[in-house]
Amino acid sequence: MLSNPSARTPALPLTVGFDLDMTLIDSRPGIRAVYQALSAETGVYIDADLAVTRLGPPLELELAQWFPAERIPAMGDRYRAIYPAHAIEPTTAMAGAAEAVAAVQRLGGRAIVVTAKHEPNAKLHLAHLGIEPDAVIGWLWAEAKAEALREHGASVYVGDHTGDVRGARTAGAFSVAVPTGPIGADELRAAGADVILTDLTEFPGWLADYVTEPAARP
Repeated sequence: MLSNPSARTPALPLTVGFDLDMTLIDSRPGIRAVYQALSAETGVYIDADLAVTRLGPPLELELAQWFPAERIPAMGDRYRAIYPAHAIEPTTAMAGAAEAVAAVQRLGGRAIVVTAKHEPNAKLHLAHLGIEPDAVIGWLWAEAKAEALREHGASVYVGDHTGDVRGARTAGAFSVAVPTGPIGADELRAAGADVILTDLTEFPGWLADYVTEPAARP
């Protein structure tokens, strides 16, 4: 049974939202490089390998593991400033990412990216990888993502984190989860995801079924 019955029938015209980090892009190599650069610049130890296992929540929550509270605003600004030089080139697309976005657009729908990431840096990633959503909205995490999902009329939100599931449910959107980030399928399901896909390579087929036979979805 659907855990979110109100999302049984897709809104028309179709709008699908996607998370960015570990949903559309594997940003771990780039983010690791940024943390290493920030550590070298400040002289403060940051376990970059550990940090990239916790992607999803806002940057400031991770910085709080390494810097005192009074330094976090400045360190956040510095991280974002050096991000393009270190993080864009090493970052790759997740399997099926471009095809998932294109699948929405082929159906005449709009694909939007709603992410906690600094919006200009999110746009740099997508442009570098040739992924072309219809809109990119940054600075939103978990339930706050519902603001953009509602504004754009999204009936589906795709993400890899329990925060993405909460954002979808708060917006009344169908929650599609992929366990390609730090959260496993069981935890995503327990958080209330309506469907779990192995990765985005399964999304175009799922979307075709969702649009043509939404009531048949489990």
